[in-house]
Amino acid sequence: MDIEYKNKINALLSFYGELLAKKQLAYLRYYYEDDFSIIEIAEEEHVSRQAVSDNLKKGCEVLEHYEAVLSLYHDSLKRQALEEDLLAYVGNHYEKDSHLKALLDQMVNQEIN
Repeated sequence: MDIEYKNKINALLSFYGELLAKKQLAYLRYYYEDDFSIIEIAEEEHVSRQAVSDNLKKGCEVLEHYEAVLSLYHDSLKRQALEEDLLAYVGNHYEKDSHLKALLDQMVNQEIN
């Protein structure tokens, strides 16, 4: 499995996972988060391998669709890059301003409720 794709699906799960059908979410978590094989998921859920495979494919398609429409993951990557640039700039040009660094750290690490 391509590690970049796996990381993307895991990220999309964190943004959109709760919007999936319960079985799709469970199968995707087994497969992408817990590294279960399709056979292991089928045995765990008492379904066919084809059912697992179909749900994984459909679940990934749904996640990709949500991302295409809402762009939450893409926007978070852009924000993260901007935050890193800002932190580097302040570190290089305002290295002695501890108050500014503290404010930036607070802003970057703030959780959105």
